[in-house]
Amino acid sequence: MTIENIIHANRDLLDERAAADLIDVAPGTLSVWRSTGRYNLPFIKIGRKVRYRRGDLLAWMEARTRESGATA
Repeated sequence: MTIENIIHANRDLLDERAAADLIDVAPGTLSVWRSTGRYNLPFIKIGRKVRYRRGDLLAWMEARTRESGATA
């Protein structure tokens, strides 16, 4: 892996606040979702830190896109 790839990968990792801002929820909401498993939203643990990949968040939102009011 080149240094450019490492730098790019690190920019792709968001802390809880930035991830919450991206998907328009409170940071505490992400914490609850992680602990309860309510949504299958991938995250990375680095020691005590939690990080989210921007691409995973965007894919998660895309998968939740609906064409109608159906919730199933």
